[in-house]
Amino acid sequence: MDQPVAGFDWDDGNREKCRQHGVLIADIEVLFRQEIWVIPDPSHSASETRFRAIGIDAKGRHLFVAFTLRNRQGMRLVRPISARYMHKKEVRHYEKQKAETEKTSGSENG
Repeated sequence: MDQPVAGFDWDDGNREKCRQHGVLIADIEVLFRQEIWVIPDPSHSASETRFRAIGIDAKGRHLFVAFTLRNRQGMRLVRPISARYMHKKEVRHYEKQKAETEKTSGSENG
């Protein structure tokens, strides 16, 4: 996400969808204020551009958030669609991909 966001777009629908998986709204908002891995999610984007964010919450748990960006009254907002904690297999895959990306980035800068 190359442009800064001004906040979050919450309503009863997306709050409840995130809570269904035991994820607190505060944890999602904190996640977006730190380093996260964001990838496009074209397979779930029929009417709008969607993304996947992966990061680690304050308690060290890996968190997956599907989201889109919305413009409201001239502000760019993150609209979480759903969120859940990642399974062990997903965490291993993420950590492997992250290490490979960092290795590639490091060798290009050296």
